[in-house]
Amino acid sequence: MRVNGKIRAREVRVIGPDGKQLGVFPLNEALNLARQHGVDLVEISPNAVPPVCRIIEIGKFRYELAKKEKESRKHQHASTVKEVQLSPRIDPHDLGIKVQHAVNFLCEDMKVKVALKFRGREMAHTEIGFEVINKFIVEITPFGHPDFTPKLVGRAINLMISPLPRAKRAKNPRHEVEELHEPDQPDDEAEAESEKPKHEKPHAHHAPEKVKVPIAEAPQSGGLQNPFANLEI
Repeated sequence: MRVNGKIRAREVRVIGPDGKQLGVFPLNEALNLARQHGVDLVEISPNAVPPVCRIIEIGKFRYELAKKEKESRKHQHASTVKEVQLSPRIDPHDLGIKVQHAVNFLCEDMKVKVALKFRGREMAHTEIGFEVINKFIVEITPFGHPDFTPKLVGRAINLMISPLPRAKRAKNPRHEVEELHEPDQPDDEAEAESEKPKHEKPHAHHAPEKVKVPIAEAPQSGGLQNPFANLEI
């Protein structure tokens, strides 16, 4: 991107500050015109003959350019198409998984192509395939809408689904489930247990008091004194 004195062409086609074409001018006149407006002369189409320049402040021009690039990136997903394949005999659980895949794609602003293929004698009962397709459409209604009515082409029913605008689109249920399964906080008892010291020593038990048990009573009179009379155990 060339600006002001870096522009090399002898004459340029000038676009004014209001976006209107002013005509073809020699480079010096175009530069003077930009100076009169207090802004810059920016070369926006160098390959044109003559090159096209715009009278605009360079900072403002770069901001507008970055904004356009951001908008174009935002719509890139909308042009991406993901395919989901079904069958007339699909299990309800498998159908739910296919629906979830389609919901994930739609929530990322991608289109979904649905193809239900018939094999062998299944072509004799195409109404079963249309029933599966209709169930699929009902499930994804909060997230997208069919671009056209399901059609039987050859041995397959084809359908294209586009995402709803974000303001009208439901939230992805997978994200809500992940939020619900966040680890719970410990309760008061668990916190109390965790706050207890891990290496707490058990309380020392007091030794039992000695009890003086008489082994045998001393004779009241006469005889030998029992040597074990005052023995403590």
